[in-house]
Amino acid sequence: MLYYLFTYLDREFDFIGAGVFQYISFRAGMATLVSLLIAMIFGGKLIKVLQRKQVGESIRDLGLEGQMEKKGTPTMGGLIILLAILVPTLLFARLDNIYILLMLVSTVWLGLIGFLDDYIKIFRKNKEGLAGRFKILGQVGLGLIVGLTLYFNDDVVVRQYLFNDGTVSAVNATSRYTDVHKMITTIPFRKNNELDYCNLFAFAGPLFQDWSCYLYIPFVILIITAVSNGANITDGIDGLAAGTSAIIGMTLAIFTYVSGNTIFADYLDIMYIPNSGELAIFCLAFVGACVGFLWYNTYPAQVFMGDTGSLAIGGIIAVLALIVRKELLIPILCGIFLVENLSVMLQVSYFKYTRKKYGEGRRIFKMSPLHHHYQKSGYHESKIVGRFWIVGIMLAILTLATLKLR
Repeated sequence: MLYYLFTYLDREFDFIGAGVFQYISFRAGMATLVSLLIAMIFGGKLIKVLQRKQVGESIRDLGLEGQMEKKGTPTMGGLIILLAILVPTLLFARLDNIYILLMLVSTVWLGLIGFLDDYIKIFRKNKEGLAGRFKILGQVGLGLIVGLTLYFNDDVVVRQYLFNDGTVSAVNATSRYTDVHKMITTIPFRKNNELDYCNLFAFAGPLFQDWSCYLYIPFVILIITAVSNGANITDGIDGLAAGTSAIIGMTLAIFTYVSGNTIFADYLDIMYIPNSGELAIFCLAFVGACVGFLWYNTYPAQVFMGDTGSLAIGGIIAVLALIVRKELLIPILCGIFLVENLSVMLQVSYFKYTRKKYGEGRRIFKMSPLHHHYQKSGYHESKIVGRFWIVGIMLAILTLATLKLR
């Protein structure tokens, strides 16, 4: 909103300093600052409200050290994160940008699903919360919205450069180019690394080639569901999900900025995605929200984010990666989420298999998700969180290195 206001003041009245709002870097910096302030100021007030309304976390006794001391800690703190993302984005981003609109819809959509789950747990006294099938249905619904928008909206384009010999390329900028609507993504660690979803089954003939384009939409649904659930599972000890998400968000902010800047895209020899640079504002608001939330969520936590926050942050990360055509990097960038997800799947599968084969269930880990395994092994949760953050930073660096490692 402020972008339009100051653009008008600059154009009509030559208002001193108004022109600075034309720069994405300035607006992204301001979004970060406002996001931090909202999270820190609003967070404290919300915690007091939640305490008065006795919106506390009900804890199952899993035999973890210090676990029962957390009983009664306010939950639904994800409202802090949502507000700290939405307000700065509405203030500083261009709201006519299709990518910004898509991120706002994704944030509100999954935030509402998570809020409903927390509401049922707390106010309806149902520890199971929203039935799993309804959560999945909500995630699939968002996947359809995102997939269909990216597939059919004419504003979703990549720039292809034209050469004298008639060839085209998504990199190696020339003075001649065209913006095309194509479902192209980036293959990491490979030169000439563009993959067109419509060419996945080109070897099988034109009929299969036409249908292979539509595989993009189920792929989007899978990614959003997996990453959203991964963030939800990771949110098990103080500061783990928020800190890990802040690291991922900062990495995606760099990707959005360089992918939406012709100079950086040309220098790094990467795909240029027109108008995607505006997403840096959203990304840094997201980072500010997560870091601001850590003010209250680091050990010992004064508030938990609940599903209101964890489902939303996972979905946000997935949609951002899809928009900047870096979804194939998710297993690296979101490695913490992936490992946490896999630890649960392996534990459950192995337990069922051994119960069927030997008559008693056996376990791979002392407890799943993985962070609980380390708690059972005697590690303090602060040390677990710190080490997971370090691994997250290493994965983020490796992800950024793919800009040049091919």
